[in-house]
Amino acid sequence: MEQLLNMNYQAQLSKNHKEEKILLAHGSGGELSHQLVSTFFLNAFTNPYLDPLDDMAVLKVGENRLAFTTDSYVVTPIFFPGGDIGKLAVCGTINDLAMGGATPLFLSVGFIIEEGFPFADLEKIIASMKEISMATGVKIVTGDTKVVNKGGLDQIFINTSGVGLIPPGVEVSGRNAKVGDKVIISGSIGDHGISILSSRAGLQFTTTLKSDCAPLNDLVAKMLATSLEIHSLRDPTRGGIASALNELARQAEVGIWIEEELVPIKEEVRGACELLGLDPWHLANEGKLIAIVAAPVAEKILAQMRAHPLGKEARIIGEVRAEPKGKVVLRTNLGSTRIIDMLVGEALPRIC
Repeated sequence: MEQLLNMNYQAQLSKNHKEEKILLAHGSGGELSHQLVSTFFLNAFTNPYLDPLDDMAVLKVGENRLAFTTDSYVVTPIFFPGGDIGKLAVCGTINDLAMGGATPLFLSVGFIIEEGFPFADLEKIIASMKEISMATGVKIVTGDTKVVNKGGLDQIFINTSGVGLIPPGVEVSGRNAKVGDKVIISGSIGDHGISILSSRAGLQFTTTLKSDCAPLNDLVAKMLATSLEIHSLRDPTRGGIASALNELARQAEVGIWIEEELVPIKEEVRGACELLGLDPWHLANEGKLIAIVAAPVAEKILAQMRAHPLGKEARIIGEVRAEPKGKVVLRTNLGSTRIIDMLVGEALPRIC
């Protein structure tokens, strides 16, 4: 099966390169996204700050280490159960900084707005952003606004950049995962993806599930206060935990083994995926994290996570091994094993 997927993937890449067109799937967070980044952007912009390909860059300024990140949000619909595009933008950038072990400090916000967009909707979005900013103490200190002709984009897009400070002794990177480490997830997967799906016009699908969109910086701070032996952090957004785990395995050149029965999935998510032919491993999350930590401190960190509102469902779901390098292996409920690969194609576009 893996060989067949790789053949299809290579065929898709070859066809796309020949046609010289960007596909919607290039924004999925899966294999095509990584191919786009490595083929075009990384080759052009390569430098020691960019090359690690973590969620943020680490910049040394004097004796201080700053974390810097940027992201753009194009989610549709812009309002969904549990949040909206504004909440998503602020939480997402705070979380990218936190995934480097940084204390988020400041954000910039850029709005690109379609002509005719209702002021009432803009006020709701701004109110959501203000609420998260005040709750976290992360200040929005600069920004920009552009308006384009009606039809020039879909309602509103938001770009946010963030700066944070990495405390002394904190060394978190996808490259730092070590053989013998334990893999922890902070809670159930796929909630955000199903929430977005249930909100889209024309889909006859209802659920009470809400997006898990939330800022993770306080949870990460408490984890780091428990132990500095946290080697890697990643929030599994586009492409879900499959893409996030594969990114970590490739960065550290290790194998990551996961026990399927230990991965928390809500019954609503599981049922929706079975009904619609989706894979919860590839669904986006906006308030969950994956932590790779030293085995001796794993239970201690897990206990601290479970004491936090955003980590009550946290579980140790696997471990890091030497082989197979750059791969994620799932031990299924039936006792067999299979490779979990990144998303190929686009299961659910415009997810964040």
